[in-house]
Amino acid sequence: LLTLPLAGLTAQSAEIRRVEEATLVFEEITAIPEKSVPDFLLRDARALVIVPGLLKAGFVVGGEFGRGVLLTRQESGGWSNPVFVTLSGGGIGFQAGIRSTDLLLVFRTDRGVNGVLRGDLTLGVDLAAAAGPVGRQARASTDMELKAEIYSYSRSRGFFAGLSLDGSVLAV
Repeated sequence: LLTLPLAGLTAQSAEIRRVEEATLVFEEITAIPEKSVPDFLLRDARALVIVPGLLKAGFVVGGEFGRGVLLTRQESGGWSNPVFVTLSGGGIGFQAGIRSTDLLLVFRTDRGVNGVLRGDLTLGVDLAAAAGPVGRQARASTDMELKAEIYSYSRSRGFFAGLSLDGSVLAV
């Protein structure tokens, strides 16, 4: 009888830890001078996905896996409570190495958010993610060209090199 409540506490503490790690990653990525996410992009974002420690490993055949949180923009302008998500994928090609990446995805439209909330979203097939514009001058240089629905910001540790054909699925 005592193991049931303890199992619930362990699962709950893992979720709390994931939210805390995602908060720290968001604060650190957005604080990088000259490479930060532009304020206008965050202000207009429909959702954010934060995946701390996305692990990618491979040698010819590779895979990636990470758990994170999804926050959606509310009608009031604030952010929702976190929804827990998983990012997984694989690839094949000339590749080798292992790396850990803290990932921030900024969703600019409801289409991508709805895809995630319906069950899953395949990045690169359903929606393409582009490297996000950076720096203080990003608004002036990209306002007329911001066409991607998802922008990605990341920081990585480790070594991974190669050329491969990859696909990733983001699921609630």
